[in-house]
Amino acid sequence: MLLFPLFVLLTYSMDQVHRKPVIRYSGDCRVGLVLPGGGARGAYQVGVLKAVSELLPRRSPSPFSVLSGTSAGAVNTVVIASRSRLFHVGVAELEHVWGNFRSQEVFKSDAGTMIRNSLHWLLAVITGGLGNQNRLALLDNSPLRELLSRRVNFAAIQKSIDAGYVDAVSITAAGYSSSRSVAFYQGGEEVEPWMRVRRVGRREELNLDHVMASIAVPIVFPPVQIGQEYFGDGAMRQATPLSPAVHLGADRILVIGVRNEQPDAPGNGDPVYPSLGRVAGYMLDALFMDGLSADLERMARINTMLRQTPGAAPEGDAGPLRPIDAFVLLPSQDVREIAQRHIREVPRAVRVLLRGLGAMNRGGMQLASYLLFESGYTRELIDLGYADAMARSDELLQFLRGEPMDAPSGITGWNELSTEYTSRMPTVQLSEQE
Repeated sequence: MLLFPLFVLLTYSMDQVHRKPVIRYSGDCRVGLVLPGGGARGAYQVGVLKAVSELLPRRSPSPFSVLSGTSAGAVNTVVIASRSRLFHVGVAELEHVWGNFRSQEVFKSDAGTMIRNSLHWLLAVITGGLGNQNRLALLDNSPLRELLSRRVNFAAIQKSIDAGYVDAVSITAAGYSSSRSVAFYQGGEEVEPWMRVRRVGRREELNLDHVMASIAVPIVFPPVQIGQEYFGDGAMRQATPLSPAVHLGADRILVIGVRNEQPDAPGNGDPVYPSLGRVAGYMLDALFMDGLSADLERMARINTMLRQTPGAAPEGDAGPLRPIDAFVLLPSQDVREIAQRHIREVPRAVRVLLRGLGAMNRGGMQLASYLLFESGYTRELIDLGYADAMARSDELLQFLRGEPMDAPSGITGWNELSTEYTSRMPTVQLSEQE
């Protein structure tokens, strides 16, 4: 266990001495990586990245020119960005952290803290608020801040950019005062800030506050102050999660999502009134993934339009529109079922809280699947991500090389888009997930 940090430190020190010209695995094509949020489900992204690292030559730099992350995806993004010289080292570090997670490393889960937080919220409801003493979050995630401060070398992100191993890195958070989705980005001077309706791109040197703001799930974790504004989870108001990668110059985008569960089949009897835990899980699910669904559909429509009018170059609000391919990887299994197998691993105080919210049964397992930061669960998600990516290794390599993909819409692997929208977009033909 102690040898791993020493290995990473020695490797990183050697990287700074023996820099080589960067050879893009994808040639002239800029491949972007988009990692949306998903709480503990972010472990699935690590498994996919592990497969990518094994498909590439051993000491390859990152195959991704542009990195964009939100919420839990922001954590994975900054680690990869800081280790872009040797991609497999960054992935190994992610696997080490995610594969050994405990809830107490993410939020304070002792009985005393959980009871105090619960009583404080109850008192606030009864009295109509406690003014400045009113808590803004159910959970205290200061342990995660401490963990990330030890593990992530934010100064190395600029070094990776200066050396040419990565072009730009983005982390998205939501401003509570401005009501805007803000993509904080770090990159070359050629990338100009952007401003659209309810979303902006702001150049800043990324640090720990940006990551903690991006993962500040409303009500669950406290907001974070950046400058003169407080920010919360980046998935809020992020109607176009692919936008930062496009603005930063990506020509094609690998998207690693965290949801692919089938909806529950309707029962034969009377419908069951949803518990608070089920409603909360439904809200998190919508927060993290619904924007991505809509943005992929939008991209498919634009790609289809452009490919049906060869030679034309319609103007967008940032210049000529261009087709952008996307490769989407999603869990092949219902993540809720995996969470149910590991729910007893969480500390007793957390189980009591989840039981009180009605989230310990099958209906409420969606909420638990986002909060289950325990190694048994995260390791199984890493294994699942690895297996899903390896099952499509040929397609994945073809995509990373910048080779043409057999998808008229430009979107490969998004089953929901294929089944739900094909009737309205008959030219869209998407590959089926194994």
